[in-house]
Amino acid sequence: MMVFGIEDPWIWGVYVLLIGMTLVCVAYGALNWNNED
Repeated sequence: MMVFGIEDPWIWGVYVLLIGMTLVCVAYGALNWNNED
């Protein structure tokens, strides 16, 4: 199976995790932007 020219499913998994963790970090930063300690 080839999707967007990438055949290896492990590479797809890495891309999905990378995008997912980026979204999690952005959401965490947005929610805690001006919180005081």
